[in-house]
Amino acid sequence: MNTLLNTLSADQGQMQSWRHHMHRYPEVAFDEHQTASYIAGLLRGWGYDVTSGIGKTGLVASLKVGDGKRSIGLRADTDALAVQEMNDSEHKSMVDGKSHTCGHDGHSAMLLGAAQHLARTRNFNGTVHLIFQPAEEIMGGALAMIEDGLFERFPMDAVFGMHNMPTLERGKIYFTSGPLFAAVDNWEVILTGKGSHGAMPERSIDPVVAGASLVMALQSIVSRNVAAKDSAVVSVGAFLAGDAGNVIPQTATLRLSTRTSNPETRKHVLGRIKAIVAGQSASYDVSYEIREGAPGAVLANDPAQTEECANVARALLGDDQVIMPGPTFMGSEDFAYYAQKVRGTYCIIGNGDTAMVHHPMYEFDDRNLSIGAAYWVAVTEHYLK
Repeated sequence: MNTLLNTLSADQGQMQSWRHHMHRYPEVAFDEHQTASYIAGLLRGWGYDVTSGIGKTGLVASLKVGDGKRSIGLRADTDALAVQEMNDSEHKSMVDGKSHTCGHDGHSAMLLGAAQHLARTRNFNGTVHLIFQPAEEIMGGALAMIEDGLFERFPMDAVFGMHNMPTLERGKIYFTSGPLFAAVDNWEVILTGKGSHGAMPERSIDPVVAGASLVMALQSIVSRNVAAKDSAVVSVGAFLAGDAGNVIPQTATLRLSTRTSNPETRKHVLGRIKAIVAGQSASYDVSYEIREGAPGAVLANDPAQTEECANVARALLGDDQVIMPGPTFMGSEDFAYYAQKVRGTYCIIGNGDTAMVHHPMYEFDDRNLSIGAAYWVAVTEHYLK
């Protein structure tokens, strides 16, 4: 076994205790106050300069060693989901309706393991910034930290992230050059007609009928407007209108989620949504309003840096434990916003044959803790030689 990996494996139990603590006390987006305090306390105890309250509940822990001018960022996410956990482990969530069913507790524990080792050995020359980010699940934490001056206050030459993924072989690390995760755009469309008694539809302008037609029309975008070589998803996840079966409501609200795999497809899909909404509304004589959410971004890895990181992982784990190219995903990840600002590489660690992330029975595989921590140490020592 690689010496570094062997050393981090000895810290496995401690990392597991940190993860289990965070797992018992999950906090959702922008409410990660106790989680941030717990993490900050550990880091300060190891000698890190910790700045809290970045992007509301985010924090950055910095450690400078030697006179090196280079600096890098390692990012973990800290938020949980509003999901009722169905596991019965001894460390199961103690908060009703909330749980770490995406593995962010594992991501944070891996980075804490690396942080402790880096502070203990100081085998690098430069500055490492550890980013513990809130609100990844609502695609809000990265933007909040950036808008709070993340890269101006903590300059970085490169930034790195990692996520676990069920169904991929446990412990292997997967690297993909270029686009990895899709952009997500969450919009609302509000259709306004004229309400009436259900027995007198001729006196109404029915937004429900208009909305039903709009749902079907939107399904033509991917099948007829997106090239087969590209990937896109347009989903209407909520259709809200009325309260009674004998009343035609005044308004109907559609909530849309789109996923697109490249910037050009994203622009085209969103343009088609606007055109179809306008056309369908005119044909049914309803007015409309489109409320756009935060602009989506494709997570695109820097090609040269990704190859470099894959080589670091090969030296650490062996060639058979590193897969490149790895898979791509139609899910989204707000690390994309970091990668728009600074050269970025985001990799995937296999979580094995477990329930999928966001499922009530999902569980992070603790055996990955030492592997992920060792990878973070190896990346730091490589970039900050």
